[in-house]
Amino acid sequence: MDISKLKVINTEFTLFLVTRILVTAGIKMTPVLLGWYLYELTGSKLSLGVLGLSEVVPAILFALPAGVKVDTSDKRKLILTCLSVYLGIMVIFSWLTSSYSKEVFSSKNIEYLIYLLVVLTGWARAYYSPANSAIIAQLVKAEELVKAATTNSMSWLIAAVAGPLIAGGMIAIFDVSAAFIFVASLIAVAMFIFSFVTPKEITYNRGDTKTWESVKEGLDFVFNHKPLLGAMGLDMFAVLFGGAVAMLPVFAKDILHVGPQGFGILMAATYLGNFLAIFYLTRRPLVDRQGHYLIISVAGFGVCILIFALSQSFVLSFIALLVSGLFDGVSVIVRGTIFQLFVPNQMRGRVSSVNSIFINSSNELGQFESGVAASVFGTVPSVVFGGLMTILIATYANFKVPALKKLKY
Repeated sequence: MDISKLKVINTEFTLFLVTRILVTAGIKMTPVLLGWYLYELTGSKLSLGVLGLSEVVPAILFALPAGVKVDTSDKRKLILTCLSVYLGIMVIFSWLTSSYSKEVFSSKNIEYLIYLLVVLTGWARAYYSPANSAIIAQLVKAEELVKAATTNSMSWLIAAVAGPLIAGGMIAIFDVSAAFIFVASLIAVAMFIFSFVTPKEITYNRGDTKTWESVKEGLDFVFNHKPLLGAMGLDMFAVLFGGAVAMLPVFAKDILHVGPQGFGILMAATYLGNFLAIFYLTRRPLVDRQGHYLIISVAGFGVCILIFALSQSFVLSFIALLVSGLFDGVSVIVRGTIFQLFVPNQMRGRVSSVNSIFINSSNELGQFESGVAASVFGTVPSVVFGGLMTILIATYANFKVPALKKLKY
């Protein structure tokens, strides 16, 4: 990505991007570290599902009031506050996954404490995610928003690819505890860099409007814009049923026998596909029938998950996840563009929060669904079921959601 050619790169936006890359790399290392550690600690597939549920419950419960908080706050200050919470949690994770904690707690207590800390990360994410989306409009000019959104997505994906790869390597060379020290260091550096961004104007003064009334305004906006609602809903169900990431520790350790480094590579594969798709689409944008391509990409994602589930080859599994990321990249571009073009500044925090319920939280709900299904039906059948459901959902959207199919911008 040659960011030097993008006019949107001013000093503050550059600081934002660097912060975003460092924090995202650290956050994307976390599920790799915790997933591998918990599966080795417990040997339970269900524990991987509970890990996702622990984050998604607070993320959903706080998402809507968090959107109001984002719109009525200095987003810079709010982001720094969230990062300080993340930093503290990562330091505790480092101690909890070390040999010293086992002298104090039993394995079962360590497992429960990990879930509790993940609950706190879900609470922090409820505020951090919409604040990141909303602040972009205050860092660049209005005519540069689409380019800024695309650059932000690509920066996020670079970090999302790097994070799992680094995590897998650090588990193999050092251990999980040392890797969490590295994550904490990344977040600390990010906080220092982002502190140079100037305070931002509050974009929404709700006056006497109650919190729930402000929340309702955000919900009404989403539900009254059918293409936006359709894109969110389609992606939510695709990730809910089609996400194979939750079971990757099981596939890596028990089926493909590739160890932590192979696990990290598989975790990075989807994000690498995302990056390649977005990199291509920034140069050759979808100029028409974006909704049609979105539906096709979701169906293609489901086919890739089926191939991954049935694969006994590490190379084929990697390719299946990589191609699934290519299809998912189309969805990222379409949804991101809709948000930046059609959501007014004073609504960005609340709409981002609704979006986080539909999109972001579906990852963890899908993780819980996968963990339960794998415990009951077995690992491979549960992922096969998810792939088939994703294809069926895309087929339903093609015939029953005309507003989405006809979407273009």
